[in-house]
Amino acid sequence: MKRIGLLSDTHAYWDERYLKYFKDCDEIWHAGDIGSMEIVERLQDFRPLRAVYGNIDGQDIRKMFPETARFTIEGADVVMKHIGGYPGKYDPSIRGSLFVRPPQLFVSGHSHILKVKYDKTLGMLHINPGAAGRYGFHKVRTLVRFDIEAGKFGNLEVIELND
Repeated sequence: MKRIGLLSDTHAYWDERYLKYFKDCDEIWHAGDIGSMEIVERLQDFRPLRAVYGNIDGQDIRKMFPETARFTIEGADVVMKHIGGYPGKYDPSIRGSLFVRPPQLFVSGHSHILKVKYDKTLGMLHINPGAAGRYGFHKVRTLVRFDIEAGKFGNLEVIELND
């Protein structure tokens, strides 16, 4: 079993509570718009980090992380992309590959809107953890934690970072 800490859209904003809420996690995943190498380094120093770059990320982050990541963890096929859309309205840049070979989990960011939804058509779970940073229109900053075991997802928690 792996415990995952998931965040997106930090936009270079650091909050010490990321570490507090991810202390029991085996890995941290960042779904793009990281915003600075400082965020990357702090997360990497704390736990193994998987990430994709977002539309605001500079060349330093784009050299480290892909636009789209596909990997297998604990028997689950995962795709992560910053601009991905959501069930029923996937972004054209990812729609084709999702329909040709759907993963079990699709993670995206960008919208700053927390959304966890099962796509019945593709048989996959979609998670957008919302935005963990301060930049944007969102009123509540959010993080997500969940478990992966034997290709199944469970114990999903939404954490609100109220200031």
